[in-house]
Amino acid sequence: MRILVVEDEPTLQAQLVQALTQVSHTVETASDGLNARHLGEVEDFDAAILDLGLPVIDGLTVLRAWRSAGRTMPVMILTARSAWHEKVAGMDAGADDYLAKPFHMEELLARLRALLRRLGNQSSAEWQCGPIRLDTRQARVLIDGQPLAVTSHEFKILSLLMQRVGEVLSRTELSEHIYPQDSDRDSNTIEVFIGRLRKKLPPASIETVRGLGYRIVDPTRQAE
Repeated sequence: MRILVVEDEPTLQAQLVQALTQVSHTVETASDGLNARHLGEVEDFDAAILDLGLPVIDGLTVLRAWRSAGRTMPVMILTARSAWHEKVAGMDAGADDYLAKPFHMEELLARLRALLRRLGNQSSAEWQCGPIRLDTRQARVLIDGQPLAVTSHEFKILSLLMQRVGEVLSRTELSEHIYPQDSDRDSNTIEVFIGRLRKKLPPASIETVRGLGYRIVDPTRQAE
């Protein structure tokens, strides 16, 4: 998943990036409210982690701007402010969750998984499509219960396909979700990763919809 981290404290920002990338998320960062507002309005993210005490523009103003612009990604507020009225203000501004500093990184990751499950209408931390099971907590893939070795990029592509089973995703959309904003995105490389996944997954798991993109389906239903 593609996550926006908005945090002006360099050490905490680096810790968040490390924790999120270790569980195969693609992470963009912003250190002030002006940049955060811009990124949230022009880029697509699956979720955002937003500090309230930001320089230039405060986090609540950023969040209100996102919601006014029609941006609906789940937002978790991170802040040292723990008064109940500030939590209410955050929720009223459009936040989906609230975590006060200091916090345990494991709790943040668990809350983020819950937000992403809600986004994808998933009731579990494990996503299933026929014999394919993807465990979002441990960032692993299983086929009929047996572990499958995949690279980080293959996992990111598969997780997005699994989150939206049956939907067609374009190469551009997949590319935007696995490469950071400042990297050289090349949607043609998606074909390479899709080809590798097809060799590892059961036959006919990933369909090509000519001119549109790819979708994952249950191969056992295809055979019926």
